[in-house]
Parts: sequence; C-alpha cells; structure tokens
Amino acid sequence: MRTQRQVVDYSLRRRALLRDVFSGRLGTYEVCDASPYLKNAARFHGEPTDRRCPICRRENLTLVHYIYGDELKQSAGQARTRTELPVLAMTFREFQVYVVEVCRACDWNHLVEQFLLGRDGLTDEPGVEAAAAVGSSTSGSSATGVGAPATKRRREARR
Repeated sequence: MRTQRQVVDYSLRRRALLRDVFSGRLGTYEVCDASPYLKNAARFHGEPTDRRCPICRRENLTLVHYIYGDELKQSAGQARTRTELPVLAMTFREFQVYVVEVCRACDWNHLVEQFLLGRDGLTDEPGVEAAAAVGSSTSGSSATGVGAPATKRRREARR
C-alpha cells in the first residue's frame, strides 16, 4: 500500500515464542488461545495464506487485519479485509492496522505486524517537499517562505 508507514514486524518475537514451545518451556495450551471473536473474524474477514500452522501443521494460517484510530469512531477495533484497507486509507487521515495470524484448527494466534495508514502519509512524500523547495529557490524567491502558501494549499486540497 502506498501510504503504509511506521511498520513494526514481530517475526523475531514469534520465532522466540515458537522456540520456547518446541523446547518444552511453554505448552501448546499457553499459546493456542484464540478467542471465539478472533476465530470468527478469521472466518469472515480473514485472508488465507499458504503457510501451515507452526503448532499443529494441519491447516493453513489466516491473516486478520484490525483497525484502530480516533477518526474511526464506531469502526475502531473491527476486523477488515485487506481489500478494504486502501479505501479506508484514502478516507481517513491516520489509523493503525494490526495484522494477526490465526490457525482455525488449533487456535494458535500471534501478532505478525503493525503499521500506520491514512492520507497523512501522502503529504510526507519526499518528492513533493523537494519539488516545492526547488521550485521556490529557482524562481528567485527569498527564504521568507514565498512558496509556502502554495504548498499549504496543495496539502489542504488533498485532505
């Protein structure tokens, strides 16, 4: 996605947890504890993957995307399909997305990644700021910010 930023990957934590399970320091009952709500979200809103469950190895994992943000109001905390995320990213200024992998057979679940989406990511593009700075310096304007109102108008037009 174009506006995806501030990505946090939890693969190292996942690997450490699985190492503890396979070495016997943790039991499968401690890590296979998906709630009924999470399993329903995986069933109706999840994205199937081709990766097998690391615990039971019977079924493929399903990814569930949860959204959180102040602008979302009643929609905060809901599971959404991956195809809905770009539409939401263009609609709202900023919101968090949490991706959870779920095994519907043995109830394994783990947070895979977290990232930020929204329109605010479009104004932080390096090319827009650099082009505005180059345009104002080549037109002979001083450092008093003559080019700043045009940049501000472009940002407000995108919102």
